[in-house]
Amino acid sequence: MLLILPAIDIKDGRCVRLVQGALGTEKIYSDDPVQMAILWRGENAKTIHVVDLDGAFGGAMKNLDVLRRMMKAVDIPIQIGGGIRTYEQVQQLFEIGVYRVVLGTAAIDDPELVTKCIKDFGARKIVVGIDAKNGVVMTKGWKENTGIEAVSFALNMKALGVGRVVYTDISRDGMITGPNYEAIQIMAEKTGLRITASGGVSGYQDLIKLQELEKFGVDSVIVGKALYENRFSCQALWRANENELDDLGPTRRI
Repeated sequence: MLLILPAIDIKDGRCVRLVQGALGTEKIYSDDPVQMAILWRGENAKTIHVVDLDGAFGGAMKNLDVLRRMMKAVDIPIQIGGGIRTYEQVQQLFEIGVYRVVLGTAAIDDPELVTKCIKDFGARKIVVGIDAKNGVVMTKGWKENTGIEAVSFALNMKALGVGRVVYTDISRDGMITGPNYEAIQIMAEKTGLRITASGGVSGYQDLIKLQELEKFGVDSVIVGKALYENRFSCQALWRANENELDDLGPTRRI
């Protein structure tokens, strides 16, 4: 079953969504990201994906206090990305209880940081975020074109011990026009990595199509704007999954 991760993007202490990652396109959905986390947990989310947009654009984490309060408010794993550039920041995040850290720009600029973090914290705890536009990796809040092909970069990260990437097609992010299935499948097939897909989900049918890519290594998806715009009832979706398990009986659930 495809794991659905609700996205909470934080800018200036508020929960927002951007269009293709561009500043100036943000739409505010809540003044309190912590309450959004509580809401998604109430809808039976199993994990939450948080992005510190201030950190992504500014180069250093800016919403650590919000994250701390979020950690105390919900009882599910939280993964965080955005502006994480140093070993000390990674260590601090794990100390406050973050489950998984996503390294993006830092993985391009400082591959040795990836190696050290995997050595000290484990490959399950460190994920590399690959944000691509036309198949090329973008960094620093999606503003800088690295000229590095996304699959090649993923293979380099795999050689360092990375086991999972969050793959975002920037052209689809915030557009709710459907994911780039072809690019996602190519990333999974050519690298053999576990893939968390991100960008473009518009509704339930997209989740069904992504589920078909599980055989290639796509096992999870980050959903943002489609949830906030009520493109499908997340409650009905998760309850349907639970009902399927209930129909199997208590032994199969275990």
